Amino acid sequence: MFGSVETRGGDGIGGAVTDEGSGVVLRVAGEADLDTAAELFRGYLDFYEVTATDPAAPREFLAERIAKGESLVLLADAPGVPGTVGFAQVYQAFSSLSLRTAWILNDLYVAPAGRRTGAGRALLREVLRRAREAGVAGVQLETAYDNHIAQGLYESEGFVREEFHVYFHDLG
Repeated sequence: MFGSVETRGGDGIGGAVTDEGSGVVLRVAGEADLDTAAELFRGYLDFYEVTATDPAAPREFLAERIAKGESLVLLADAPGVPGTVGFAQVYQAFSSLSLRTAWILNDLYVAPAGRRTGAGRALLREVLRRAREAGVAGVQLETAYDNHIAQGLYESEGFVREEFHVYFHDLG
């Protein structure tokens, strides 16, 4: 689970790390960041047109993941933009083909005010840095077919589109 190498901060104060290229400050979300993270998570859900029937559900979901060490949640603050502008959430998985741990970058979102600041790229690079440090086999992600901006970002950072078809069976 996420609790040792994966959640350790970088070279900054209080576990924060600054992306050299953009000046974006990244930190691991903790209990004190739940309201901020939940607000961004709701923006992410809105982007994908998912409505939470209970307005408290996104915060509760994040709180449980963080408390149980089931996910790594990173937050991004961009210079010149008030407030926290982006978040990424990573889950641990296993790769049977490589016989190693893998990570799933399940959620990456930057609020409209923080777009074009480098926050998305900084979050992505920090996930990759932490994954390398943790010795995982690789990082997997998915995005919408029509999200060309995100696809361009991922490919520019070395992600390769897989030739597998992804299936999902909704169990309600």
